[in-house]
Amino acid sequence: MMGRTHALSGALAWLAAVPVLAQDRLLHDYAVHLSAEQVLAGSVVCAGAAILPDIDHHNGRIANTFGPITHHMCKWIGKLSGGHRHATHSILFAGAMGWAMDALATHYVYAWWACLFMIVGLGLRGVGLDFEGREPQSALADCALAAIAVWLMHKIDMSFVGFAVTLGCLAHVAGDCLTPRGCPVFWPLPWRIDVPLIPRTDGKVERWVVAPLLSVGIAIMAVRSVLGDVTTRWLTKG
Repeated sequence: MMGRTHALSGALAWLAAVPVLAQDRLLHDYAVHLSAEQVLAGSVVCAGAAILPDIDHHNGRIANTFGPITHHMCKWIGKLSGGHRHATHSILFAGAMGWAMDALATHYVYAWWACLFMIVGLGLRGVGLDFEGREPQSALADCALAAIAVWLMHKIDMSFVGFAVTLGCLAHVAGDCLTPRGCPVFWPLPWRIDVPLIPRTDGKVERWVVAPLLSVGIAIMAVRSVLGDVTTRWLTKG
């Protein structure tokens, strides 16, 4: 699937998970009640993380996010991971990225901000906030917007970030499994899983069915999350 669809799927996956994370009867002491600010920050992180598995693609939109830096990074990661849709498109990669981001956010906050900068930049490029055919301008715009986003989020409690990153990566893998090529979900085992409900990447089904449905789902879940947070705050004050 295309970057835009992946980013939308990550945002929707996060918004759908938020009500589940708040279930005290289900999760007991592990339940997490997030503010509207945390929900929004988690959506941004999860949308960006839903692009991360494509960091193995040497010539995709992600590779051009921050110019030569991301281009060379994607090129070498692609070689080390076995090429596009190999190691980075797996449960192991998703879990490893979530663990790594959680460790950085907990113990190495400046390193985490640097990674957050990249994750947000990937998400912005994924949803199409760039200047088509103008890579220098797009890279500069991504840098500026990502820096603003990091500044706005740097004081928010991001203890949920490991889960958000893992969930975003898994949303990407699940989406690519719906295309004919599939993914090696259980890498390093060689088996690829594919349920080709989307016959062609960037085809009519993805553009006119999948992407609009994801957008509507995000709008519904976002309104629900915000209303729930406002209601909770009102009841607490009362």
